[in-house]
Amino acid sequence: MKIQILGTGCPNCKKLEVVTETAAQELGLDYELEKVTDINQIMGFGVMMTPALVIDGEVKLAGRVPAVEELKNTLKG
Repeated sequence: MKIQILGTGCPNCKKLEVVTETAAQELGLDYELEKVTDINQIMGFGVMMTPALVIDGEVKLAGRVPAVEELKNTLKG
């Protein structure tokens, strides 16, 4: 599973990274985490608000940081 965190490095972007890693590790997922900070790449996903979470190329959420439990449900898909 490829997980991408889209954001320029703001506090919420960093928080989303921590929450995502926590959820993925608690689920025991085999994943690759990539931080995308380039604004042109972020806009290429059609995202206008950061932070955003992309799983296997599909934007799953944008503009907020979910709780770990909510993110676990998103990752289980």
